[in-house]
Amino acid sequence: DYDAILVPGGWAPDKIRRFPEVLKMVQHMEENKKPIGQICHAGWVLISAKVLEGKKVTSTPGIRDDMENAGATWIDEPVVVDGHLVSARRPPDLPQYGKAFADLLAK
Repeated sequence: DYDAILVPGGWAPDKIRRFPEVLKMVQHMEENKKPIGQICHAGWVLISAKVLEGKKVTSTPGIRDDMENAGATWIDEPVVVDGHLVSARRPPDLPQYGKAFADLLAK
């Protein structure tokens, strides 16, 4: 019933990735190629959902190793769009991130 998912950043991802329902929702979005947005530490949720293999992403630099260990290619840019996945590093990137995610939703 959802068109997209936007995973929040901060420390919340460390808590919400512990809920199987959240991981299933992210996996469903991945399987159906629906827009997935992630910023900052949100990558932890995608790691736990096991959907990053072969993806190009960015995140807060503090979880770069986690993202790469999950099979992603980490790029140090404000926003990275890889198909239906939009990622950003941290709050100062929000204007570019918001536009990229909205553009993807508009398609």
